[in-house]
Amino acid sequence: MSETVLEIEGLQTFYGKIHALRGISLNVPKGKIVTLLGANGAGKSTTLKTISGLTRAAAGRITFRGQEITAAAPHAIVRMGLIHAPEGRRIFKGMTVQENLDLGGFTNRGERAEKQRRLQYIFELFPILSNRRNQDAALLSGGEQQMLAIGRALMTDPELMLLDEPSMGLAPFLVQAIMKIIRKLNEQGTTILLVEQNAKVALRLADYGYVLETGRIVVEGDSATLREDESIVKAYLGGGH
Repeated sequence: MSETVLEIEGLQTFYGKIHALRGISLNVPKGKIVTLLGANGAGKSTTLKTISGLTRAAAGRITFRGQEITAAAPHAIVRMGLIHAPEGRRIFKGMTVQENLDLGGFTNRGERAEKQRRLQYIFELFPILSNRRNQDAALLSGGEQQMLAIGRALMTDPELMLLDEPSMGLAPFLVQAIMKIIRKLNEQGTTILLVEQNAKVALRLADYGYVLETGRIVVEGDSATLREDESIVKAYLGGGH
């Protein structure tokens, strides 16, 4: 049985009076890709934000590598090896590709050699970023901006990566390219918790899935089971394939 990297127990989160997460529990095993699925407003992004400390949990417990991080500050969580690549990419426009990546490596303070090693790794993973390293990030295409967002997150050398809607707004051929990169990262040892609106794509990539509906986990199972159960697809994942 795989070691658990991330464990969530009874997590509850509010936005004002809105009860966004209603006691969810889930596990992410080391070396696996786990996906969170569900319609808009189901609580997927809120789950990632609560894990990474951007949103505070009202109740429940979040444990990363055996250490509770429920009340930890976001920067402390990053230093522990858990990084969040948010929805919408959130790249820094007006700064170059290189400068965006340098900001991602803030946890490597004083470790110039390590930062250069990570940078070289990212440029090998995304050659287009190397070619455009001195270009304003605002001038990148949507797919290139997504690559930059992932690359910036990788500058921290994370053990667990939270990816929120990496395929959003991308053409189908770019979606396939991004998913291949995610699989490659996983094969090289990064554990991934993936939020993805495209259930078909996510379930082909992931080992295990959780389906959220109005802040609750309503179904869970290995990806093949979820993908092949027509009742689950129709009820929770936006109809047939």
